Amino acid sequence: MSREGGDKLHHRSDGQPMTRADVEDFLDSLGIKTATLDHPAVFTVAESTEIERQLPGAHTKNLFLKDAKGSLFLITALGSTQIDLKRLPKVLGCARLSFGKAELMSEVLGVPPGSVTPLALVNDRDHRISVVLDAGLMDFDIINCHPLENTATTSIARDDLLRFIRATGHEAQIVALGGGAAADAQSTKNER
Repeated sequence: MSREGGDKLHHRSDGQPMTRADVEDFLDSLGIKTATLDHPAVFTVAESTEIERQLPGAHTKNLFLKDAKGSLFLITALGSTQIDLKRLPKVLGCARLSFGKAELMSEVLGVPPGSVTPLALVNDRDHRISVVLDAGLMDFDIINCHPLENTATTSIARDDLLRFIRATGHEAQIVALGGGAAADAQSTKNER
């Protein structure tokens, strides 16, 4: 799979997952500017209310999912989006979905529960993850997500996040996750 900036994505020689510092270096190598706010650990969208007040832009929630056939998905949605896991397989064209186990998340994305983020795609070396972005995120110029740790939040421009995802060798599918028939019809492949 070809990637923009593919020659710049160097995985750690020790075989360990990339760290926050490694991701920051990779973003710098792509010429992507970000701003990061350090804060106490947060594990849920509800716990991040104070952070949302401090940072403009879209705040995300992320789901690491596995379907009944073993396919893996990273869903990044607006924090306020209600995601119907029963309807989602129809939208994505996959089998029944459930949450991926913590061990699998660590193996594929290199992060523990509570730190799931699209920035962890740098650790998916084998491109096992299908990336799904909530169409509602595309209405925001700035998107906020964890930099592989839930003790910080990184603000990144929407188009730069899409560029970062491509640079990791992934292509994001943009889907209206808010529910209903209109969301089913609005499911599109990212063309940015």
